[in-house]
Parts: sequence; structure tokens; C-alpha cells
Amino acid sequence: MKHVCTLLSSIMLAAVLITPQLSYAGAQQSKMKTCNAEADAKGLSGEGKGDDRKAFMKTCLSAKPAKTEAGASQQNKMKACNKEAKTKSLAGDERKTFMKTCLSS
Repeated sequence: MKHVCTLLSSIMLAAVLITPQLSYAGAQQSKMKTCNAEADAKGLSGEGKGDDRKAFMKTCLSAKPAKTEAGASQQNKMKACNKEAKTKSLAGDERKTFMKTCLSS
């Protein structure tokens, strides 16, 4: 029984350690497919296009995903609220309360 528990613990630990890597591999594979499709659409395949395609793929694969509009607007809201709190010279609990109210409006 002790060996079974040890074996199960080892299997669970391996699964926990491997899962994030599989998720990353899936995301990277998806990005690779997208970049390949974009390269083909731009005519960067075939003879004489090796260096151009390689440069495009390097840029495409290293690009970070664009910020969503909602994320950008939340960030702008945070900047505006911070600026207003600073203008009002708020600190401590007053600032915390103000920020909560400002960001939720």
C-alpha cells in the first residue's frame, strides 16, 4: 500500500510539472501556425525567399500579443485615477478608498 501511494504521488507530481509545459507548447505551436500562414500570405515561401522568411518568422514569433482594448482602457483609467489622487494629495486609506471608487466608476 505504501508503494502504491508513493507511486501515485510521483505520477501526480509529474503531471503537475508537465502541464504548464504542454500549455506553453500548445500556445507556441498555435503561434507558429499563425506566423507560417502569414508568411505564406505575404509570398515568403518558395525559392529565393529563405532569408526573408527566416527574418519574418523571427519577428513574428517573438512578437508579444497585442493588448486588448479593454485592457488598454483599464490601464488608461488607472493612470487617470492615479493622477487625480496625486493632485488631491491623497495617501493611505483615503487614497485606497478613492482609487477603489474611481476605478469602479
